[in-house]
Amino acid sequence: MPNPIAQFNAENMRRYAFKIEYNGQRFYGWQRQNALPTIQSALELALAKLEPDLPTVAAAGRTDTGVHGLGQVAHCDMQKDWDCDRLKGALNFHLRPDKISIIACAIVDPNWHARFSALGRDYLFRLVCRSAPVTHDAGLVWQSRHPLDIGAMRAGAAYLIGTHDFTTFRSTMCQAKSPIKTLDVLDMSEHGYHAGTEIRFHVKARSFLHNQVRSLVGSLERVGAGAWQPERMAKALAAQDRSACGPVCPSDGLYLENVRYPTDVFSETVAN
Repeated sequence: MPNPIAQFNAENMRRYAFKIEYNGQRFYGWQRQNALPTIQSALELALAKLEPDLPTVAAAGRTDTGVHGLGQVAHCDMQKDWDCDRLKGALNFHLRPDKISIIACAIVDPNWHARFSALGRDYLFRLVCRSAPVTHDAGLVWQSRHPLDIGAMRAGAAYLIGTHDFTTFRSTMCQAKSPIKTLDVLDMSEHGYHAGTEIRFHVKARSFLHNQVRSLVGSLERVGAGAWQPERMAKALAAQDRSACGPVCPSDGLYLENVRYPTDVFSETVAN
């Protein structure tokens, strides 16, 4: 297998940005890991079939095991002057067995970076409420066997908006330097679902702590179920203690929906 981190001559390279959609069920997250299937390793293997010895691919965010992508963004430097549509088609040909799809491709400025140029990330979490097991969406949603009070959940979520110390809702394995984050949006919408209801959580911030979204959703589910009063979300936040967090929900229903940049590079190709 070609080494994706091989040395290269940067002066002869063009930088390409990719918007990526993927089903994360069989993958151990985004980041490359030895002997385990990941989104990054699958994409780098597909790229190596087009150009050997490419440098590594950088992404806007490292999604965890089982998390899905609707609008993940990554970039890579390539030697050949590729037409974007041809490059997208070639990569999708090699990615077909992996349930990974390049949905957009653009040439960007050499200084543009998928992670460091981003202004924010938007996550979607899908929670289905019904007693019967889900079939078609198994692995794509989290399921609650009881109805949830979305009004109470919204009241609990209101305590979390803004800049706070989110230690309570942070994994003990989180490597972020600070637990202080600014949560711009944490809203819910209700939708019809076969013999049930789907609640979609819309969560937006510049960046997130490890397991932050899953921790917030798991705690808010307790509010919706009536096990917690909405005010308990404020107390949990103020505790700055992981033990005050509710159950961390599984990754099944979590999607990296969108990455925001100063300019939509997929609608404007930057000349190099």
